[in-house]
Amino acid sequence: MVVYPIIYSIYRSLFDRAGNTFVGLGNYTDIFTDQSMLTTIRNNLIWVVVAPILVTTLGLIFAVLTERIRWATAFKLIVFMPMAVSLLASGVIFRLVYEQDPDKGVANAVITTVRDAFSSSAGYPGARPRPNDEAHAVQNGAVVTRQPVGAGGPALVPLVGLRPNAVPADAAPAKAPAAGGGLSGTVWLDFTPGGGGKTGQIDAGEKGMPGITVEALQNGAVRDTTTTASDGTFAFAGLPAGQYTLRLPQENFAAAFNGVSWLGPALITPAIIGAFIWVWAGFAMVLIAAGLAAIPRDALEAARIDGATEWQVFRQITVPLLSPVLVVVFVTMIINTLKVFDLVFVIAPGSVQPQANVIALEMWRVSFGGGDNQGLGSALAIFLLVLVLPFMIINIRRFRREGR
Repeated sequence: MVVYPIIYSIYRSLFDRAGNTFVGLGNYTDIFTDQSMLTTIRNNLIWVVVAPILVTTLGLIFAVLTERIRWATAFKLIVFMPMAVSLLASGVIFRLVYEQDPDKGVANAVITTVRDAFSSSAGYPGARPRPNDEAHAVQNGAVVTRQPVGAGGPALVPLVGLRPNAVPADAAPAKAPAAGGGLSGTVWLDFTPGGGGKTGQIDAGEKGMPGITVEALQNGAVRDTTTTASDGTFAFAGLPAGQYTLRLPQENFAAAFNGVSWLGPALITPAIIGAFIWVWAGFAMVLIAAGLAAIPRDALEAARIDGATEWQVFRQITVPLLSPVLVVVFVTMIINTLKVFDLVFVIAPGSVQPQANVIALEMWRVSFGGGDNQGLGSALAIFLLVLVLPFMIINIRRFRREGR
């Protein structure tokens, strides 16, 4: 059942894709010379270094927590529940969690909600002065007045380039600032629904643009900053008399934050590792909790009586006594990361699978997923076996020693 497939895979790896021509170690050479293969090996190295450490650490933390919280059974059930879900189903779940659209992806929905709660300015992507506007210009993405303005006369900043429904729902009808006082003005969408109206003037039905940051510059330095109200008006309180250039910074017109590209080339591997940790943390917790329950309580109590802090007890007594279990969990996670397939296949979109590829997935792709190269696929299978075998031997030897 095991020996024959291994022997045949070794034999098949020495031939070309059709199995007719003997190529010797040519397929193994391709593994270490092809750029896509090197990316695959690098990804597996990242998996082996990161995932087992995080899973084992989280499992240890969760196991310790179960001894200190009131609802330990419910907590264990929640953390262990992902183990009851197949890796294929877990991949589908996280494919939805990582969706770019905040209306679909849970991760980006949370991020955008938190970001919007602390965001200080509204976003109006595409807003700009009219091309023939002689009073305002666009410089490095910011809208600035061409001529300095002073107190007394209102500084009107009409903008276009937005659809009326792009203005926030709480925007009030635009109005001119109150006469007199310091430097003030209005920023509004210079568009009259239904047509009509005069360019550069505030007409009935035109909306103010709330939440826009306005800066007063003098000699190139920012002297004061304010924000437009719901009707688009703004005023600088306590600004010394003088001539100023008004600037609406580029941040006002940047595209709205649309979440993190979890499924993009840069983050796809960390994102999949996160899904792996979610699945296996419960497994690690259960094994470590079983080992924790077997630790003699007398040793822990004696250390506390001698004046050891909880951290010292944990670091110098609990962890050393748990080391056999921690090693088993860690080595098991290394084996699982080396042969990970389902999560990468399901979560990574086709366009970024080359960046997220791992050895097990590449073996399937070149053998059965369209590559039709059984020789290279067999070489990858043997290469993966060589990587996994030492860790399997470590676990088997440890189990035998503990069974004696």
